[in-house]
Amino acid sequence: MSGQSCSSIEINQLTDHLFRKEYGKMVSFLTARFGIAFLDSANDIAQETLLSAINHWRTQGVPKNPEGWLYIVAKNKAINYLKRQSRNVGIDTLSHTLTEPDSPSISLEKEIEDSMLKMIFACSSPLVPMESQVVLILSSLCGFSRKEIASAMVTNEEVIKKKLYRAKKKIRDANTTLEVPGIDALNDRLNGVSNSLYLLFNEGYNSSSANDLIRKDICLEAVRLAKLLSQYFPEDTRTKALLALMCFHIARFDSRMDQMGAIVLFKDQNRSLWNQQLINQGIVQLSMAAEGDQISSYHLEAGIAMQHCMAKDYDSTNWSIIKSLYTQLYEIKKSPVIKLNLAIVEGILHGPMAAIAILEDLKSKNKRLSQYYLLYATLGEFYKRVGQNVLATKNFKVALDLTENDKEKQLLSKKLEVG
Repeated sequence: MSGQSCSSIEINQLTDHLFRKEYGKMVSFLTARFGIAFLDSANDIAQETLLSAINHWRTQGVPKNPEGWLYIVAKNKAINYLKRQSRNVGIDTLSHTLTEPDSPSISLEKEIEDSMLKMIFACSSPLVPMESQVVLILSSLCGFSRKEIASAMVTNEEVIKKKLYRAKKKIRDANTTLEVPGIDALNDRLNGVSNSLYLLFNEGYNSSSANDLIRKDICLEAVRLAKLLSQYFPEDTRTKALLALMCFHIARFDSRMDQMGAIVLFKDQNRSLWNQQLINQGIVQLSMAAEGDQISSYHLEAGIAMQHCMAKDYDSTNWSIIKSLYTQLYEIKKSPVIKLNLAIVEGILHGPMAAIAILEDLKSKNKRLSQYYLLYATLGEFYKRVGQNVLATKNFKVALDLTENDKEKQLLSKKLEVG
């Protein structure tokens, strides 16, 4: 059946959007039906389905329900794949009556949501180390490349490649079932799930993509999954705090870039563009998250974001409270990126030289952070403030070489021109 006619550019944009929005759900949908051992094949089939969509829609037009079309085609491809692999698979037990691509079953959306949540928990098996769980989820369910995951986790692609291989092997060898664990295992698995959604959101909010600073579809997918998680586990305050953090950040979407698409630094953002409704939702979520005894890293990060959102302007920000929250955060999560942010706050409170001392120490002692463009961009900014323009230029140049994002390159190039 022919669908709506669209240009090649429009079809490419649609499939790119659907890749981020539906890729993980397709993988989950297929793996829930055909078993956890089908995970690698499900990833291949999801990619093949999206390629088929581009080719088919260019000649036949976009169907009325493109999402439904994808799942039906993916399901057909999976069954055909299994038929080719073996005639003894018992394919009749796997096959179902397939509806037409334009008319997916009414229960499909709920079914996919359940599959997605189950797959996230399956990938968060305690048999797999926490960082490897996150790598597996971001790769298999979110369609992230190893390069994107390496950027999100401030490491290199080879490390990610090894973690991904080992995680998949552990899952396959253990033949893990696709089910939400019992209450005794809940906390351990929720940690991995929440951390994956946190990194998924961060990649959308500060994209490592060359072309986009913000990838809103990734952020919104992370929010959707966090909301779904919160619905299943309403007593878990970490998820509420994570949702609050996401709300505070999403509220600033419209102020982060100017009309020409250039980056607007935080201190220069037009706060009248901040979405007050989302800020209020964040405050409500954080209030609910405070009802328990637990204080997670998400509570503290959301508290920091709330302080920024509540300040009427940059100069009236309560930096002392933010420093206290960052200090507590570093005690819970000894990340060098948190230390970098703490150095920025120290620079605001006690002057640029205080920040420079911390940042130079980080650069010399932390191998992972020494390849992080933002460390050098921050050093360049503080050196510039104390009039050490040679060092400022040196650090801006290193930052420029380390980032692949065009928007960040433009900003750094402007700083070098001014310097």
